[in-house]
Amino acid sequence: MTGSSAAATRRPVNHQPQPVGRAPHDPKRRSATMGPMPVPPAGLKTSLAGHLDFYASQRWPQLEEVAIGWRGGYGYVTGYLPDDESIPLCRLRYLGSETEWGFALYQASTETYQDTLLPDGSPTATPEQALDCALGLYLASPTAWISPPTD
Repeated sequence: MTGSSAAATRRPVNHQPQPVGRAPHDPKRRSATMGPMPVPPAGLKTSLAGHLDFYASQRWPQLEEVAIGWRGGYGYVTGYLPDDESIPLCRLRYLGSETEWGFALYQASTETYQDTLLPDGSPTATPEQALDCALGLYLASPTAWISPPTD
């Protein structure tokens, strides 16, 4: 190719290709389904951290501690074993309710969180159910999915 014809076929320097299957972003277009993500109040974050740690101490005695780190409406739940080994367990997504949360299990193979359903098929869970689901997998205890007696 000559210099002039090569220049005519080049893409502009500031062009960014769109991912396959996605339409270009239109800033004037508003999504009817996406709104701002709710963020839990500070008091809820504090009480949930204490409650989940206490719950884990009763149901999962092999853990030393359970802690939650927060980023926006997401709570990242980590379990600590007695030898100070940490295990990322799950991510809670605040949906505006103290009792109903979205959740994702941590996948060690990809080091990412994957949205998950409870064993009963529910897409939302209490924080305790999400913790039990994650620990049932990571500590290889299928009894995690059996609800404890309520008497």
